[in-house]
Amino acid sequence: MIVHNLDKANSVLNHFISEIRDLKVQKDAMRFRRNIERIGEILSYELSKELHFKDHTVQTPLGEKNVPLVSDQLVLCSVLRAGLPLHQGILNYFDQIENAFISAYRKHSSPEEFEIKVEYLASPSLDDKILILADPMLATGRSLAAVHEVLKKTGNIRQVHIVSVIAAEEGIEFISRHFPEDTHLWIATVDQDLNSKGYIVPGLGDAGDLAFGCKL
Repeated sequence: MIVHNLDKANSVLNHFISEIRDLKVQKDAMRFRRNIERIGEILSYELSKELHFKDHTVQTPLGEKNVPLVSDQLVLCSVLRAGLPLHQGILNYFDQIENAFISAYRKHSSPEEFEIKVEYLASPSLDDKILILADPMLATGRSLAAVHEVLKKTGNIRQVHIVSVIAAEEGIEFISRHFPEDTHLWIATVDQDLNSKGYIVPGLGDAGDLAFGCKL
């Protein structure tokens, strides 16, 4: 797996990451969603540099100009529900992309033990297409591995790009063993630890709850 960790270099991205972590700022759900969206836009720009381009002739009022445009067929799949703001940020930059949505949640047998349940998928064929898989929190990595197994049934995926906001080192190691070697991971920042319940520390809390409110 090829890991692109954007917090290796200082940029305005740090401001958005700081705000989604900040207890005071993250109480504003609309701002939290917008910051996740903006992070998705930055990650999308960096991701675009790894895609294939083909010259396209554009007619201007005064002549013609050749412009290299993305030639790959792309499908963006987000993990519900936390992935929705990140999905929108990516969609802002890849506005012609096909869209897919998949559910994944932890079904706990105890506070520390759980299995990943995938119960919903809406997707076009992924045959010979590049999959952009979006999930803001890469904790244990088990959710991403589970949804990838389901998505593979929709076609022979050419390549996978994973887009996340915060990852734990353990989660990165896990998915590196469960995704093809040429998979790219685009991550805004990396934390070292998981707690006994499998949540990222220091992380930011539950991204889905912060974006859309607490669930039952």
